[in-house]
Amino acid sequence: MQLRLTPTFRDLLRDAPRTQYGVWTCSGSALVAEICAGAGLDWMLIDMEHAPNGLESTLAQLQAVAAYPIVPVVRVPSGDAVTLKQVLDLGAQNVLVPMVSSADEARAVVAATQYPPAGRRGVGNALARSGRWNRIDDYLQTAASRVSVFVQIETADGVAAAAEIAAVDGVDGVFVGPSDLAASLGLIGQQTHPDVVSAVHRTFDAVRGAGKPVGVNAFDPAVAETYAAAGAAFVLVGADVALLARGTEALAARFIGAPDGGRASY
Repeated sequence: MQLRLTPTFRDLLRDAPRTQYGVWTCSGSALVAEICAGAGLDWMLIDMEHAPNGLESTLAQLQAVAAYPIVPVVRVPSGDAVTLKQVLDLGAQNVLVPMVSSADEARAVVAATQYPPAGRRGVGNALARSGRWNRIDDYLQTAASRVSVFVQIETADGVAAAAEIAAVDGVDGVFVGPSDLAASLGLIGQQTHPDVVSAVHRTFDAVRGAGKPVGVNAFDPAVAETYAAAGAAFVLVGADVALLARGTEALAARFIGAPDGGRASY
């Protein structure tokens, strides 16, 4: 059968006329992911690193958002080859691997996402959603073009090696994580510290110099706009759990009172 998969995140970024804005889904809920998918944002990060997501819940979220015009990217817990194989077999077309701090680590990630002889991804096409259970006739031959691979730089070593990481063949883009980067720089919890922002901008310059798109996480709208103006091709601007937390806090403050016991005024 001549079934087709949707365009990859790589394709979206290549053709996009503007910065692509996304939402981070951490709840582990397919229903919440579907609600977010219909909001009108460009892309979604389904997180397996810092969220209660396993293979089953990740699959459910991929299925839930498939009907919407949003591109899902799955962040795996690590660059482990087995985990990457399983997530790709689930049908994830776009993966993000955290804590990549060298070109060698990036090459290992790429190898885990490609079939031999180019890589070492295990072949289970007849059993997997990725190739629609052998309903995509040429999946094994074209799998590399159907998958986009992004790596996350979030350490001082990663910043220093950003140009080499971005230049690795098969790395389609780089995402910068200011939170862990701040911790790596001895500034934990200070994502907007001038030294952290400077490191983010240096990474931007290095990655773009290698001809690859670069993205970043920035929940503060002003910071997000600043990074977009600095050349970020994709930005996470909110998370499902954070939006729910802040929204319910606002309700409590409005109808019950401010945390200090006083009545909130709006």
